[in-house]
Amino acid sequence: MVFRRRAARAKARAGQPARTGFEALDRRLPMAEGARALLRKAFPDHWSFLLGELALYAFLVLVLTGTYLTLFFDPVTAQTVYHGRHTPLSGLPMSHAYASALHISFDIRGGLLIRQIHHWAALIFVAALCVHLLRIFFTGAFRKPREVNWIIGVTLFMLAMLEGFAGYSLPDDSLSGTGLRTANTIVMSIPVAGTYLSFFLWGGEFPGTDLINRLYGLHILLVPGIMVALITVHLILVVYLKHTQWSRRGSTNRNVVGRPMYPHFTAKSAGLFFMTGGVLTLFGALAQVNPVWEYGPYRSDQVATGAQPDWYVGFLEGALRLMPPWETNLWGHTVLWSVLIPAVILPGLFFLVLYLYPFCEKWVTRDGTEHHLCDRPRNRPTRTGLGAAGIVFYAVLLAAGGNDVTAFGFGVSVNALTWFFRVALVAGPVLAFLLTKRLCLALQSEDRDALLKGEETGEVAQDPSGGLDEGRRGLSADRRYRLLVRDVPEPLRPPEGSTRLARRQRVRLALSNWYYRDRVDLPVTPEQRAHVAELTAGPERGPDD
Repeated sequence: MVFRRRAARAKARAGQPARTGFEALDRRLPMAEGARALLRKAFPDHWSFLLGELALYAFLVLVLTGTYLTLFFDPVTAQTVYHGRHTPLSGLPMSHAYASALHISFDIRGGLLIRQIHHWAALIFVAALCVHLLRIFFTGAFRKPREVNWIIGVTLFMLAMLEGFAGYSLPDDSLSGTGLRTANTIVMSIPVAGTYLSFFLWGGEFPGTDLINRLYGLHILLVPGIMVALITVHLILVVYLKHTQWSRRGSTNRNVVGRPMYPHFTAKSAGLFFMTGGVLTLFGALAQVNPVWEYGPYRSDQVATGAQPDWYVGFLEGALRLMPPWETNLWGHTVLWSVLIPAVILPGLFFLVLYLYPFCEKWVTRDGTEHHLCDRPRNRPTRTGLGAAGIVFYAVLLAAGGNDVTAFGFGVSVNALTWFFRVALVAGPVLAFLLTKRLCLALQSEDRDALLKGEETGEVAQDPSGGLDEGRRGLSADRRYRLLVRDVPEPLRPPEGSTRLARRQRVRLALSNWYYRDRVDLPVTPEQRAHVAELTAGPERGPDD
C-alpha cells in the first residue's frame, strides 16, 4: 500500500506541469476547444483516402533524410582531384559536388543508406501524389467546394517534379549532366528569350558554373518551403471542408460519416507512417538506385548510352524523341519546334488542362451545388474515359522515352519503334477513351440487371425439363443503396421557345450532350427517385430548389 500511494503521488506530481502548461495556453489560445473539435473529426474508412497520407509521409521522410544529406553535400562545380575510398575513381578530376556525393556514399557512416532512402522516398512521393490526384479526378472530389484544394494539389505535383529534377541534377554525375544538357536545350528553344535565360541560369555557356549552386538553393530551401506552405493550407482546407465519402447507408451529401480522429484514425495513420518509413528503409538497404559512382563525373563532351531520367519526367524525354525534326528560320532566328512543342508547349498545356478542368466541367453541367459524395467512375463514363485517355497518352510518352533501350533489348529498329509510338500516341488515347466509356456503360448495365434480377450466386439449377437457370438472390440493403444513390446530371436542354442561340450556349449544349448523353437509367420508383434526390441534394439547398 505504501508503494502504491508513493507511485500515485509521483504520478500526480509528474502530471502537474503538463496540466499547468495546458491551462496557461488554454487561457491565451482556444486549445481545449480546438483540440476537442479536431480529435472528434470524422475520417472515412476507405483505403483510397490513405493515398494522400502516403504522399505526406513520404514527404516527411524526404525532409528528414534531406536534412541529413545537406550537412555533407558541397554544391560547387569547381574542379578537384578525388582521393576517396572508391579506388576506381581515385585520381580523376571531378567537381566538388560529385566528390561530395561519393564522400557521402562511401565515407559517411550510413550515408549511402540515407541517400538511397531519400531517392526512393522521392519516387514514392511523386507516385503517391499522382495516384492521389487520379483518385480525386475519377471520383469527382475536385468539385465545389474543393476547387482550391485541387489547384493546390496540381501545384504540388508540378513543384514535386521540379524538386525531383533539381535533386536528381545535384550530384553532377554523367547521367544528371546529360539531363542538364537536355534542360539547357529546352530553355534555349524558347523564342527570343531562350539564349538570355540560358546564360542567366547557367552563368554562361553550357555547362556554366552557377546552375548546380542555384538548383541547390531551390532544392533545399525555396521549393520545399513553398510545398510545406501549400501542404499546410491543403490540410487546413481538408479539416474545414471535411472529406468526401463514398455512398453507403447513412452517408448523404449533407453529413460526414467516419471514424473519429482519436483513437481510430490516429492509430491507422501512425501505422501507415511507420510502414512507409520501414518499406523505404528496406528499399534503401536492399534495392540500389542512382549509383552515381558507376556513371562517373560529368564531361560535356560525353553522353552515356541508355541515359534515362526518373519516371515522372520521362514523358518529356519521350515527347522529345517522338517529335519530328521541325524548325523554322525567321529573320535570322531559328525556332526549334522539335524541342519547343514537346518540352515547353506540351507540359504547359498539360498543367493548364489540369488547372481548368473543374471549372470546365462545372460550366458544362451548369452545376453550382456542393458535392460531398464521391462518384463511382462507372457513373461518369465520359470523365472516366478522358482520364483513361490521359493515362495512356502519358504511358506512351514514358515508354517512348526508352525507345533506344527497348530497341536494343528486343533487336528491333529504333526508327520502326519510333513510328510505332507516334501512331500509338494518336490512336492509343482515342481507343482508351472509347473502350473505357463502353466498359463504364457495361458496368452500369450490370448494376441495372442486379437491381432487377438480384446478384448471381454462382450456382446453376436444372429444372425437370432440362433447362438451366442461374441462381440469384436479392441485393443487400447496403449494395442497393450504393447502386441507387448516384448523382448523374441530365444533358442540358435549350430554353423553351428559343429559335436562335448564341454560340456560347450552343457550345455548352453540345458539350453537355456529349458528356451525359450515354447513360443507363436504373429501375427506380418515383418515391425512390425523390429519396435519392434528397440524399444527393447539396447542403445549401433542397432537392426542389
